[in-house]
Amino acid sequence: MRAVIDTNVFVSSFFGGNPRKIIDLWKNDKLTLCLSNAVLDEYINVLRRIGLKDEAELEELILLFSSGFNLLFTTKTPKVKIIRNDPDDDKFIECAMALKADVIITGDREVLSIKEYRGIKIMTPLQFLENYRQKYR
Repeated sequence: MRAVIDTNVFVSSFFGGNPRKIIDLWKNDKLTLCLSNAVLDEYINVLRRIGLKDEAELEELILLFSSGFNLLFTTKTPKVKIIRNDPDDDKFIECAMALKADVIITGDREVLSIKEYRGIKIMTPLQFLENYRQKYR
């Protein structure tokens, strides 16, 4: 299953809960992470901004990203204008479209309100995990 993970979920994974379970699925080769330059740049910038630049887990993630571990990466994405209040969040939809992702996992209410875009489901971490368990039991 191909997934784009919004920065809010990615950052929350450092603190446990459902976001951590989703990142663990990726690390355990159960999920393919879809990334674009814009998404990866935001991950790194936000993690550094909140003070995780020296964390061992951040270094592990950067190593996984750079090695291409269980991920798809695109440098070219289509341009869309869907998110009104924070158009910068369009990058997650653009990445999902470019890499034919199955799902965008987010905690952002405006992005969640879309529910589905061109066959790409948009879910909270809890919704994704419940859906994943039903499909892959």
